[in-house]
Parts: sequence; structure tokens; C-alpha cells
Amino acid sequence: MAERSVAPTAPELVLETDTGSTVMSPGRDYHVGRDPLSDIVLDDARVSWDHAVLHCDQDHWTLTDQHSTNGTYADGRRIERWAVRPGSVIRFGNPADGPRAVLAGAPRPAPGRPSAVSLPQLTGTFRRPTSVRPLPARSVRIGRAADNDLVVEDLVVSRRHAELRPRTDGTYEIVDLGSHNGTYLNGRPVARAPVRPGDIVGIGHSAFCLAGDELQEYVDTGEVALDVQDLTVAVDGGSKVLVDHVSFPVGEKCLLAVVGPSGAGKSTLLNALTGQRPADRGTVLYDGRDLYRDYAELRQRIGLVPQDDILHPQLTVRAALSYAAELRFPEDTTQGERRARVAEAIRELGLEQRAEQPVHSLSGGQRKRVSVALELLTKPSLLFLDEPTSGLDPGMDRSVMHMLRGLADDGRTVIVVTHSVLSLSLCDRLLVLAPGGRVAYYGPPGDTLAFLGFDQWPEAFEAFDRDQDRDWAREYRESPFHRHYITESSSQPRHPGPAPVTPAPPSRPRGWAAQLGTLVRRYAAVLGADRTFLLVMIALPFVMGAMARALAGTRLTRENATSALLILCVGAVLTGAANAVRELVKERVVYQRERAVGLPRSAYLMSKVVVLGTISVVQAVVLTLVALLGVDLNAPGGSGVLLPPLAEITLAVALLAFTAMMLGLLVSALVRKEEVTMPLLVLLAIVQVVLCGALLRLSGVPGLDQLSWLVPSRWALAAMAGTVGLSRTAPGTLTADPLFRHSTGVWLLDLTMLVALSALYGLAVARLLRRHEPAVMRR
Repeated sequence: MAERSVAPTAPELVLETDTGSTVMSPGRDYHVGRDPLSDIVLDDARVSWDHAVLHCDQDHWTLTDQHSTNGTYADGRRIERWAVRPGSVIRFGNPADGPRAVLAGAPRPAPGRPSAVSLPQLTGTFRRPTSVRPLPARSVRIGRAADNDLVVEDLVVSRRHAELRPRTDGTYEIVDLGSHNGTYLNGRPVARAPVRPGDIVGIGHSAFCLAGDELQEYVDTGEVALDVQDLTVAVDGGSKVLVDHVSFPVGEKCLLAVVGPSGAGKSTLLNALTGQRPADRGTVLYDGRDLYRDYAELRQRIGLVPQDDILHPQLTVRAALSYAAELRFPEDTTQGERRARVAEAIRELGLEQRAEQPVHSLSGGQRKRVSVALELLTKPSLLFLDEPTSGLDPGMDRSVMHMLRGLADDGRTVIVVTHSVLSLSLCDRLLVLAPGGRVAYYGPPGDTLAFLGFDQWPEAFEAFDRDQDRDWAREYRESPFHRHYITESSSQPRHPGPAPVTPAPPSRPRGWAAQLGTLVRRYAAVLGADRTFLLVMIALPFVMGAMARALAGTRLTRENATSALLILCVGAVLTGAANAVRELVKERVVYQRERAVGLPRSAYLMSKVVVLGTISVVQAVVLTLVALLGVDLNAPGGSGVLLPPLAEITLAVALLAFTAMMLGLLVSALVRKEEVTMPLLVLLAIVQVVLCGALLRLSGVPGLDQLSWLVPSRWALAAMAGTVGLSRTAPGTLTADPLFRHSTGVWLLDLTMLVALSALYGLAVARLLRRHEPAVMRR
């Protein structure tokens, strides 16, 4: 009688690499190599195209090297065939620093419940699935709309977001349907990708996993834990450590306060925890998922309220939240859906009576509530706040902390960095950082002072500065507090690697044009609400135009032509540059936060260009018409180079104002403080006057001539001089400049240079904006 085949009895294993995890099920081989079609792809030149294969031999797994060029290594020695088991560490291509793989046992489902997701490194805490449904043989469409096969009621999800499609070989693939916020596979954004058993498909606040013939859904309701392991942040090539091996667990619905003296690394730690500036070493586990590896997906579940308000003070509370909702939610959300979510956030923060007030009219505590409401629009599970009570009186301080306590009780994890010690009793846990970014204490707030050995907080902070030789971190590590509140409280295994995974950049949100439209409308509303800006914007072209009119009289002559054109140049430069010189630096905090949640840099910059450019061009037209309408321009033959003289001058002044506006944006992107923009505006105007060609001879002067090419007024004055034939009207050394000729080629060159300078300034601004973005967003 024929012998019956025996099913493999080897256990499922999880193979973890720096790029993700793979569940290996008995019954098939798993190929490792540089080939994109491999089961485990390692993109490293030292790895062969088909490097190795993992094979199930009945009750165990075997790794076989496929005659690779640089070899496969285990325990530091080269191997050809090796029996692997949970805990095995393998290197490919180099025994010291080649790509590494770690093998771990896959979890077994608990009796009497649906099987848990098989990758604890991806899903965390073996939570019970929110829903389990059989896998159909046809495509499953996932989205927010009611006609989808699988409806996800989450406003960050598009109406038709993605499809899970069966393939001819019996496997499945996930296909993004042009969603706004992206579809993610094991934390990485994908447009189309195969889905293997145990892989995690992330859509909004939901995660989907294939388990056997079932599709399991896990909904992130906010009750998540955070586990911080050995975070280290260093600068200056590693010589200066800002955060030094910081570890602590944060449970569900926990309010954690982080305190410490100035320079203890509190803000640096906050940036590392939120992924704004990933740590150089260590791991942040979001409910068991590596935050850095899966940052592209998990960033939507993190709210961050910086110390400075992330609001436009000219807008009302409702308007500020409404514009934010337009930017953060998909383009296919209806106005009614957005209004309802804004109203919900306003109600949750107790802002109903303040909803129609301008933000600048609110108290400091109320403004902070609005900043928190803005972050709550997308219902984050983790909420971080940096110095939310800074500058508030004790009453407002306590009010804000009570608000945070309520947010944690409602089902969020809240972490607040603060200098204030007035309301620490409201917190569940307190983290005290000593100088050098080391943990001096972590545990209940009520035990802190007794542990540190002081009666009052001022004494403790004085001791941090005074007793610089005291090893605060060692004292805490050796205490029962460390064992109880860190070692025994952490539910996650230690991460095997010393260095964090480099975060993947998030997917680009769809609907760029819609986001640009929202930004343009918001910016126009902000400027329209600023009465001082409106007054100056309206008055400036009339004042400068009247000055030029007084000089021009009724006819441009030898005595007045140069001066009149110079005043037009000065007026255009001042109007354009003054419009823009403060606009980027004063919104820097707002931009940083919006960029972190996915706002395209190009859309933000283009909104400034569209609004300010339109204003500057209109001002330039008004300036020119006030100055020269009805004036005999004394052009050669009474005509311009290609157009009527007044039209050509108007075009040149408009282009100059637009270019000066771009130059103003460049200055605004360069500076760190708004206060320095006005002195720089004066300097800018002086340079434009001196190097425009009306006061100094520039043509043929080495150095000065070339430097003037970067000065917009040089080309604008030359174009106007060519239109009116200035060398004929006012002959002399200055007007003999070749760029002043009344010729088509020269005139077009002058205008082309203004366009080129505008583009050059725009590229420089975009590059400078990148400096102020979270590290993971700098693409």
C-alpha cells in the first residue's frame, strides 16, 4: 500500500528584516535575494540576485545558500546549509554589517477566539479583531461610501479607497484607487502590491489582515499603548548627546507629563517620539508597531500641538478649523461631513461660545484649546503637546491640564512636555529628565519628590544644576521604581536592532489642485481680515504713483524722465517685497505642522505666489496708471517697442513687482525671526535703487555689471528706458547703457530676465522651506 504523505509539522516562523516582516508557513519555500520577485527582497549590492532559500523539512526549517557570491552567515561563520529556529540571526553578504534577518516564532491563536494577527511586530498586542469575515473569491472594495463591500466610517478614508483583488494563483493583491491619504502595506505606501498571509493593510485608522480564509479588521479606537526603548539622540557627529537611552512604557488612556530643567532634552525627546526628528538609536513602539518603520501610515494617528499656536489669528475659530478640515480630509468629503466633524471638535473642547470669535481675541488658554481641537479633527490616538501652559496664569494652567486629563479619559494617550509643576497630580505618570537627557524618574507623580529626596520642586531643579556629578540615571535604574514601572510594565519584547529603521516618506495626498484652492481661499481670508495690511496695500501704490506723477508732470523730458522711471521702480519693489517679506517666517510653525500631516510644499508655496502675486500685479498697474496715465511719454515715433508705450511700462512695472514679491518670499524663508524682515526690506530697497542703472554706470564695469544681473530693478528700468527711448530723451553716460536700447531683442531680454529671476527665487524659496520641515518629509 502506498505511503500517505505527512503534512509538515514545522512551526510558522516570522522573518524580520529592516524593510519588513514575512510570515513563513510550512509547505512552501521562501527565496531571499536582490531579485524584486523574491519572497524576501534585500536591496543591497552585496546580496546575490538569488542568494538563499528557506525550506521546510517536515518538523524544522533549513536555510540553504544558493552559491551566493559573498556568502550567508550565522553566528559569525559562513554557512552552506543550516537548521534555523526562533531566535536565529542571519547576515547576508557580510558577517559584520550585511543585511540582517531575525527569526521569531509566530504567535498561536488563543482558544475560543478568532485567530490573532500573526505578526506581533506589526500589530502589537494580540488584540481581538474588530470584525472577521470570510474572504470572497471576488474583489473587495474598501472605502467610506455606503456602496463599498467593506465600509470604513473614517473621514480620512476616501469614498472609494482601495480594492483587495484575488489573483489567478489563489493569492491576493491590494490596489489603491487614487485615495487622498494613501493605502499602506506593512506601514509602507503602495499603489498595487501582493498581500501575503500576515501582512497588514492599513487604511485610515483600520488595519486588515489575511488569516487563513478570513479577512480580519482591527480598528484603532485610540486606546493604544506606547513603548519607548533606549532612545538616543546625538548631534555634532555623535559627540553631544541630547537624549541618552530613554526607556519607558505608556499605557492606554494615560496622561504622561515630561518635566526637567532647561536643556534636559524634553523637546528633543518629543520630536523623537512623534517622528519629527527620528532618534539615532532605539525604538518607539506604537501598540507594538515600529513607529519609525510604519511612520508613513501611523502619522495620521498622531496629533502634535507645538508650543506656538498653529493657527491664523485673523480667522474665527470655526473658519480656522474648517480650512484645516478641508486640507486634512479627502477631497470627496462633503461640506456637511466636514462641518459635522468641526462642530464635534468644537463641542468636545467646550468652544461653542467662542466659535465665531477671531482667534486673536481669545485668551491664551482658549487659543490652546483651539490648537488641540484642530489636532482632534482626525481623531488621533496619540496626542503630544509641547509646553501648552507656557505663559498662562495658574488658573489657566490648571484648566488646560484638566482638559488634557479629560482627553485621556475619553480614550487617548496624551503626552505633555511642561515646565509647570502646578497640576502634575492630574497625570498618571511623570517622566523626569536630568541634564544630558537621562531618566531621573519615571512613575506616579506623587512619589517623585520623595524619590529624588526633596520637599519642593524648586529644590529639585536647583539640584539638577548644582549636583552635576550626581548620577541621577543610575540611581533610578537601581531602584524598585525602575523595575516596577519600566521593566515589569513593558508588554513588548526588546527590539533586536540598535539603530531605528529609517522612516519611509508618506504618500503624496491626492487632489493637489483642491488643496491649492483651499490654501488660496484661506490665505485671502487671512489677509482680508488684516485691516492694517489692507490699508497699506491700498494706499502704497497711490502714494508712490502720486510722487512719480509729480515728477513726470505732463511730459517726460530730459530733466524728469530718469527720476520718474526710478520712482516707478522703487514703488514696484516696495509694494511687491513689502507684501511678502513677513509671510513665510510668521507662518513657520503653521507650515511645519501642516507639512507633517501631508501638505505638499509646492501647494503651500504656490498659494503664496498666487495671492501675493495677484495683489502685487494689481498694485503695480494702479501705481503706473496713477503716475503716467495722460502723460506724454515722448517715446520714439510715439510708439513702444511692440505695444503702446503705457502698456509696455505697465507690463515692466508689473513684472518687477511680481519679481520683488518673490524676492521678499526668499528673504522671509531665509530669516529666523519676523523682527529682522523690516530692516532687510530697507536694505533691499536701497540695493535696488543703487544697482538699477539710474544712479551708477553699470555697463562695462567689471563685477558691478555682473552683480546687477541679479537685481530685478536693473532689468525693469532697462525695459522702461527702452520703451521711452531714454538715451534719446536724456542723452548721457548712464543712458548709453546697451540694455536701454529701443529694440525688440533688448526689450524682450529685459522682460525675460525678470521672469527668470522670479523662477530662480521661487526655486530657492522651495529649497529653503525644506529646511524647516520634519526630517521624514524632506523629499
